[in-house]
Amino acid sequence: MKWTQGIDKLGIFLYLLLCSFAVANIYSVDPVAGIKQGTFFVISIFIGIIIFFMRAKFFENSAGLFYILGILLLIGLFPFGKEVLGQKNWYRFGGFSFQPVEFAKLAVALMLANYVAGPNFNLKYGKSLWTALAIVGVPAVIVLAIPDVGSLLVFTAFFIALFREGLSGWLFGIGFIFAAVFLVSLAVEPLFVVSGIVSIAAIIIFFNYHKIHWNIFSIAGIFGSVAVLCGIAFGTPKILEKLPKHQRERIEVLYKGEKAFRDTSGYNLLYSKTAIGSGGFFGKGYREGSVTQGKFVPEQSTDYIFCTVGEEWGFLGSSLLVLVYTIFIGRIYYLSEKQKSIFNRVFGYCFASILLMHFAINLGMVMGLFPTVGIPLPFFSSGGTSLVTFSVMTFIFFKLNYADRNSLV
Repeated sequence: MKWTQGIDKLGIFLYLLLCSFAVANIYSVDPVAGIKQGTFFVISIFIGIIIFFMRAKFFENSAGLFYILGILLLIGLFPFGKEVLGQKNWYRFGGFSFQPVEFAKLAVALMLANYVAGPNFNLKYGKSLWTALAIVGVPAVIVLAIPDVGSLLVFTAFFIALFREGLSGWLFGIGFIFAAVFLVSLAVEPLFVVSGIVSIAAIIIFFNYHKIHWNIFSIAGIFGSVAVLCGIAFGTPKILEKLPKHQRERIEVLYKGEKAFRDTSGYNLLYSKTAIGSGGFFGKGYREGSVTQGKFVPEQSTDYIFCTVGEEWGFLGSSLLVLVYTIFIGRIYYLSEKQKSIFNRVFGYCFASILLMHFAINLGMVMGLFPTVGIPLPFFSSGGTSLVTFSVMTFIFFKLNYADRNSLV
């Protein structure tokens, strides 16, 4: 039919496949949660149909309203939020709960796309860069204050979209160096880290002495950078000591192993690995996993849902799921690059990058490659707010893509 031309059928199919498989796996470990997730899936489809019949320009024109609402919802958590494990990141109204940080990711994606698409945007000018950073930074600071470290990490996804629009790669390099020093300082004596930083800096200066334009600014930059890195090295252990016990142990698990904390923060990871490993190549079969059916893994229908896939569907099923996610995220990036509209392209990059961060962090978390930070697997983890928000982003993008492909401009 003519009206279906422009609908990305592969993308929609992958979305439906992920959500359907998710409902089945959630039902396997928790039938009540599975039925609830299925209900939210139907609601998401209904919302998607409504989005499809809306004007595409509505989302660009209303980006500011979405952004303001997202900020207000985050701020409202401090007086009205429900505290869970030291984080006031939920609203509770009777039996209904809502996590505004998920909506905030959508709001930031729309606002950032709206600003970048504006006539005065140019990352070569400081005003454009600082404004773009502020759009991302304001909600990120609020999220940090909650504190919700996992969601804060996801906000770095927006820098991938900005990189596509001209953000210097040096910022990524600097961020990587700071992160590397921070992580190394968690496991190595700070004095040794500082000695390494100074030694590397001295070697770089020695071999590039004649290439450096020596003036007050370059000298201040070199010594300032070394001082900041040394400060991170000495400050990291102190920061670790100030964290709540459960958060500190989640980080220490990466270096000391989950068996050292098998009765506390390492318990989830220990049984998650056990469940995934016990699945073998083909898995034990649907609803036949002894670890997941025995309820040994806490949060196994939410943040740790991937261990259910590993045990019941094995290496083969897990690999196919990873492949579907990879194709879906790659598809969003591919379609984003083909957009004629800058707004569509930036929103697509924001959406795909958010999915990528959630996907990478969640899988790293359940396999012991990343600390447990409470990041759901998109479309897959049990949770109405997460599913509906990711679905809304999905349908908004496919609506924008549909309008772009049928545009005569």
